[in-house]
Amino acid sequence: MEFLIQFKLNDHLYLRDPELSDIGRSIVRESINLIYEIGFEKFTFRKLALHIKTTETTIYRYFSSKHKLLIYILSWYWNYLELVCKFQLQRESDSKNKLKLILEIVTYNYPYGLEIKGYNMQRLHEIVISESSKSYLVKDVDDINEELVFSPLKSLCSFISEVILEINPKFDYPKSLASTLIETAHQQQFFSAHLPSLTDNKNKELHKEYVLAYLNSLAFSVIK
Repeated sequence: MEFLIQFKLNDHLYLRDPELSDIGRSIVRESINLIYEIGFEKFTFRKLALHIKTTETTIYRYFSSKHKLLIYILSWYWNYLELVCKFQLQRESDSKNKLKLILEIVTYNYPYGLEIKGYNMQRLHEIVISESSKSYLVKDVDDINEELVFSPLKSLCSFISEVILEINPKFDYPKSLASTLIETAHQQQFFSAHLPSLTDNKNKELHKEYVLAYLNSLAFSVIK
């Protein structure tokens, strides 16, 4: 069954809300496919315009830059991931099991059972793994942050940190650990697939499983 999920994203990310028109939704949907196929570095609005048979000018009516478009896609994803975590944790009362379930979700080891209408979620997962750090590892990150465009990622980290504090209310670094777990989930899976000597994964076919085991070891060894 397909589900249509919409989030109200920060209006600093776009010039015209892409959710309000067919061409806007097509820009977002096909940018996911094109970034997946050629990578963010080679992705341009010119190539996207050719891909969806429109003009660069049309795309620029919606997004001022490809960086804002990337943050828009990632913001949607962070909102989606927090929604999935909250939904799946509703029936779990044990705090340690909650964190284990979250780690399954952020490492893509958990079968969500959701097909999102219009979005290729597997491709979106791959973009998050390979491209997400490019949204904030930029020179003008402080100016971008003042526009609150990173709020969905911060909200997800805050939610995970609350679960960490359920396990140990005296733990001094819940938000730092939460953001580390999210970032490590992506970096280690990327390294495992492309730079394996930077990891200890012995099985090239089990990247997700390796990262999940590593994050569980990392998380529960520091949360005393």
